[in-house]
Amino acid sequence: MRPYRSIAVALFSAAALSACAQSTSQPANTSNSPVSFNVYERARADVWQWFAAPPESETYPYGESLLRLSVSQRIHRVDWLGELTVPAIFDAPKDAVSPVTAQGQLGLGGTYYASNGNNSNPVTASFKQGFLRYHFDHADKTTLRLGRFEFFDGTEIKAKNPSMAWLQVNRVQQRIIGNFGFSNAQRSFDGLDAHLGSGSWDITGFAARATQGVFNMNANPELNVDTQYLAFSQQTWKDRLQWRVFADGYHDGRTGVVKGDNRPLALRQADHGNIRIGTYGADLYTVLPAGFANIDLLAWGAVQNGQWGSLSHSASAGAVEAGIQFTSVPSSPWFRGGFFHSSGDSNNADTKHETWFAVLPTPRVYARDPFYNQMNNQDEFFQLIDKPTKKLEIRSDLHWVQLTSGKDLWYQGGGAFDNKVFGFTGRPGNGHKSFDSMVDVSSDWQATRSLAVNFYYAQVWGKQVIAAIYPTSKTEQFGYAELVYRWGIPQKASK
Repeated sequence: MRPYRSIAVALFSAAALSACAQSTSQPANTSNSPVSFNVYERARADVWQWFAAPPESETYPYGESLLRLSVSQRIHRVDWLGELTVPAIFDAPKDAVSPVTAQGQLGLGGTYYASNGNNSNPVTASFKQGFLRYHFDHADKTTLRLGRFEFFDGTEIKAKNPSMAWLQVNRVQQRIIGNFGFSNAQRSFDGLDAHLGSGSWDITGFAARATQGVFNMNANPELNVDTQYLAFSQQTWKDRLQWRVFADGYHDGRTGVVKGDNRPLALRQADHGNIRIGTYGADLYTVLPAGFANIDLLAWGAVQNGQWGSLSHSASAGAVEAGIQFTSVPSSPWFRGGFFHSSGDSNNADTKHETWFAVLPTPRVYARDPFYNQMNNQDEFFQLIDKPTKKLEIRSDLHWVQLTSGKDLWYQGGGAFDNKVFGFTGRPGNGHKSFDSMVDVSSDWQATRSLAVNFYYAQVWGKQVIAAIYPTSKTEQFGYAELVYRWGIPQKASK
C-alpha cells in the first residue's frame, strides 16, 4: 500500500487546500484588505527507479508537500514581505542508500531520508522570507532591499517578449545562484540587494549568506557560506536582445566539512582550508523574426579563479544554443539544440583544482532528471517545445552527456544546504568519459487561473561511467505528478 499512500497524501494536501480557497476567494477588484495575503501549495508524487544497487531498494515512491504563506504590503515607496514555509516529505525510503560508497544515495528519496536524520516523514515550519525594500523612483528601477529573500541570477531585467522570457527562465537564470526551487525546502539568502536602473539597463548588486534547506526540511539556520554578486544587464531592440556581464565572489567557511573533489578521502579530510572562488562571465540571447518563424541564439560563458582549500582553483564553463520557432503554426512548435561544456580536473595529485564549481545554482533547470549537474561534463542536447493551447505546454528533451575528465567525478547536487555535508556529491569516473543518453517529456497545464497540473517522465541509458558503478543495471527512470495551487487576497488599491 505504500506507493498509493505516498501519492495520495501528497496530492490530497493540494486538493484540500484548493477546495478551501475556492470557497473563500473573492474577486481581486473587491478587496478591502490593508495587506496582500498569498497561499502557495505544491504537492508532488515522485517515483524513482535508480540504477540498480542490490540488495538496496532503487525503485520507490515518495510524496512532497510545500506550503508557502506570505503577507506583504506596499506603502508609497516602501514595501515589505514576510513568508512562512512548511515543507514536508512523506514515506522517504529507508533502504535507498547503498553502503557501497560509490553507489551512495539511490535517487533523491534516499537523499531526503539521509538529510533529515534518517527520518522518512520530516516536516518543519521555517522562516522563508522577511525583507524591507525602498523604491527610489516611481518606475521601481532603483531599489534597495534588506532581510531574508530569494535571489536568482540572470533575471535582473525581466524579459517581456514571450520567447525571450522562456529563454531567460529555462536557459539563462540560476546557473550560478538560485533558490533550488525543485527541492522541497529550497534556499533563501540573508543580506541585501540593490538595483540601479533607467530605461533599458540595470546594475544589480547582491551580498548575502545562504540558509540551510534544500533537502533538509529545517530551512531556518544560516550557513557559514556567503556570496557577493554584481551584474550589468541591458535589453535592446524592442526586447528581442538581452545581454549581461557579471561577477560573483563565493566563500565557504565550513572548515569541518569534507570537500567534494577527486582527491583521495584522506587528503580531503585533512584539508580544512576555506573555499574562495571568483566567477566572471557574460551571456547574450536574442530572438530574431524571420517571416514565418523566429530564430533564437544564445551564448553563456564564465571563468573562475581562487582557492579551493589548500589547492589553487581555475575553471571555466560555456554554452551555445540555437533554435527555430514556427510562429505561423497554431501551436508554435519550437525546435532547439545546443552544447554545454564545463572543465574537469585530470590530475588529483597536483596543487590545482580545475573542476567547474557551480556555486549555489538550481541544477534542475539544466538537468531535468536531477541525477547530474553542470560540473565536469559535456552536454549535447535537442529540445522540442509545443503549446497545443494557451494553457498547455509540452516539452521533450534529448541529452547525450559525457564527463569532461574521466579522472574526475560524476557530480550531483546544487550547493551548500547544511553545515554537516558539502552539498555536491561525486562518484568516480574510473577513467571513463561516456556517461549517458537521456530522453524526457513533460506537460504543464494551467487548468485554472489558480491551479496548475504538471507531469514529468525521464528514461536514462547509462554508459561506461554508470556501468562501472552499477553493473547490475545501468538504466534509470524518474517521474512525478504535481499540483500547484496559488490563491491570494490583494492589497486594497490606493486612490
